[in-house]
Amino acid sequence: MKDTIKWAANRMPSSDDRQLDVMSTENVAKARAFHRSFPQYSITPLAKLDGMASELGLGGVYVKDESYRFGLNAFKVLGGSFAMGRYIAQQMGWDVGEMTYEYLTSPAFREEFGQATFFTATDGNHGRGVAWAANKLGQKAVVHMPKGSSQSRFDNIAKEGAQVTIEEVNYDDCVRIAAAEAAETEHGVVVQDTAWEGYEEIPAWIMQGYGTMANEAADQLRQVSVNRPTHVFVQAGVGSLAGAVVGYFTNLYPNDPPKFVVMEARAADCLYQGAVAGDGDPRIVGGDLQTIMAGLACGEPNIISWDILRNHVSAFVSCPDWVSAKGMRMLSAPVKGDPRVISGESGAVGMGLLSTIMQDDEYKELREYLELDQSSQVLMFSTEGDTDPDKYKEIVWEGQY
Repeated sequence: MKDTIKWAANRMPSSDDRQLDVMSTENVAKARAFHRSFPQYSITPLAKLDGMASELGLGGVYVKDESYRFGLNAFKVLGGSFAMGRYIAQQMGWDVGEMTYEYLTSPAFREEFGQATFFTATDGNHGRGVAWAANKLGQKAVVHMPKGSSQSRFDNIAKEGAQVTIEEVNYDDCVRIAAAEAAETEHGVVVQDTAWEGYEEIPAWIMQGYGTMANEAADQLRQVSVNRPTHVFVQAGVGSLAGAVVGYFTNLYPNDPPKFVVMEARAADCLYQGAVAGDGDPRIVGGDLQTIMAGLACGEPNIISWDILRNHVSAFVSCPDWVSAKGMRMLSAPVKGDPRVISGESGAVGMGLLSTIMQDDEYKELREYLELDQSSQVLMFSTEGDTDPDKYKEIVWEGQY
C-alpha cells in the first residue's frame, strides 16, 4: 500500500502582502536583463505536451525545461548569479543595470571591487550555480552540503573551483554553518535562498533571479496563444522558487491570477504543515529530511516567500517520493508526438501530482476544488535534469519507487 498524497486548501488569514512587491514585473525585468548579458544565456524550452493534456482531460500542459539552463542542468544559477550581481552593485554604490557580464569579468572590475567569498549551503544545484558564477566572475565560493548528498553533485561543484564539503548534518544546519563562517571571513557573504529575521535582502534578490524563468515562460505561453495559465504547479523546498513564481504571476495578472498549487516532499513538508495549522504562522519540520527530492529537503521556510504563499496559493500538497518518480517516468516516456523532458527528482513532482489528481478518483475532491478540467491550461517547472545520473537511471530505467 503506497503512501497517499495529502493536501490542504489554503484557509489562512491574509497578511498585509507587503512582500508581493519583491516580485514586481520591474524587479524581474532587471533580473532578466542581467542574465541576458551573459554569453551563456539562452531561453530554456517550454515543452508543450498536447498528447498528455488530452490523455489527462486538460486543455493544455506546459513544462518549462530547466535542464538546458547555462549548461548546468538546473534553474538555480539564475538566483545565485543575480544575487551576486546585486550584492556587488550595492557594495560599489552602482545600479544593478550597470553590472553586465562583460564588466564583471573585466580587469577593471577586479581592480575596483577586489574579491569576496560567497558562502552557501546546498543539496547540489544551488551550490553549483553559486560556484559557477563565482568562478566566472573571479570570486571565491565555499559550499557546504548536507549528509547523504550525492558524489556526482559534489564533483560538479568542486569542478567549478569552489571549496566544498559534505557535513554530517541536515540542510538547515548546513545553512547555519555557512552563515557562521561568512560572519568570520573578511568580505564573506552568505548567498542563501532561505530568509530569516535580519537576513532578507539577498534571499529577495535570489527570488528575483528565479523570476527570469517565470518571465520567459509567460512569454512562451503567449507565443502559443495562451494569454495566461489557469493553473500553475510549483514545487517548494524553503519556498523561494514557489514564492518567486507565485509572486511574479500574481503581479503579472493582478485582476485574474492563476490558481497556484504548491508541492513539497513528504519528508520536508513545512509549508503544508503551516497550511494545516491555518493560523498564518510558518511551521518547521526537523530531522534528517530523507527524500529522493533532495532539492526540496528543507524544513524551515523562507519568511519572505511564506508571506506571498499564504496570501495567494490555493492548495498546499505533501507528496510521497513515488509521486516524483512517476512524474520522471512520464516525462521521460511521453505520449507519442510530445517532446521528451529529462526531469530529475525535484523537477518532476508536478507531472506526477497532476496525472494522479486527474486519473485517480481518490483525489477527486482536490481535482474539483482546483477546477481542473478540459478548459485548464496548466504550467509546471521541471527545475532540474538528471543532476544525479545514477539515481535518474535507477528510477526511470529500473523502476525504483
